[in-house]
Amino acid sequence: MTITAIMVKELREKTGVPMMECKKALQESDANVDKAILWLRERGLSRAAKKSGRATAEGVVQVMTSDDHSKAILLELNCETDFASKSDDFQGFSKRVCKYALDNNVSSIEKLLEMSIDGSTTVAAEITAKIAKVGENMQIRRLHTVSGGYIEVYSHMGGKIGTMIQLNKASNDEEKSLAKDIAMHIAASSPRYLKSDEVDASELDTEKDLAKKKLLEQGKPEAMIDKILVGQMNKFYKEICLVDQPFVKDPSLSVSKVVTNLNKELAIDSFKRFGLGEGVEKKVDNFAEEVAQLSKA
Repeated sequence: MTITAIMVKELREKTGVPMMECKKALQESDANVDKAILWLRERGLSRAAKKSGRATAEGVVQVMTSDDHSKAILLELNCETDFASKSDDFQGFSKRVCKYALDNNVSSIEKLLEMSIDGSTTVAAEITAKIAKVGENMQIRRLHTVSGGYIEVYSHMGGKIGTMIQLNKASNDEEKSLAKDIAMHIAASSPRYLKSDEVDASELDTEKDLAKKKLLEQGKPEAMIDKILVGQMNKFYKEICLVDQPFVKDPSLSVSKVVTNLNKELAIDSFKRFGLGEGVEKKVDNFAEEVAQLSKA
């Protein structure tokens, strides 16, 4: 019997298993969807699908550069528990996937999941198999790549934070060392923008409105508000913009000043920071509440 795209889609919706695995299951089950579901269950794959809705706030952020530092990658692979994230299997797999993506210039999660590292199963299928084995949901949550100039990366707290800095060039050891220092600075200072002109307009308006309201409440003369706001905004930029932040190794200088002091032709082209589980809502178990619920049963 011919296996159609509609059949594969139906099996995918019923099990949550990747398309290629669904197609294989149908091939092994004479194109019978019910038999295919059983085939997947026997191999633990549909069990893995049931985990797919769980929050994944643990895991690791992997960072890598090419040997010549002309390209780099940040990749966040998540799971449900810190225990699972520390296993050799999880750590090894995350490094393997990260290196494969870097070596093959893979810039999207969708493309990466469809590819095969070992020439047989896809990355998506490998993840599904690991979910079935470990009993936890896993996913590649974020992927960021960059190329050109000189790029340095930094991993902090065993992969809890990963950073990347891209300079327009780095011609000597001193400039390369500065790139490493700035990558460490990004981990510590959490900038959100490179320069002030990149700050989202709505965020800037909100910050100005809040600052103006506080100044008026403090009784500042309305005629002086705009002048005071300039200083307030400069302070705001120093908090969120990388080039304006006080450099962690010498707070008397901004990051941009440290760069230009070393070489006026040196410039920061881009940066990126991944903090593990950012934005993922973690489940917090309330033991007392759980006991109370059980006593009512």
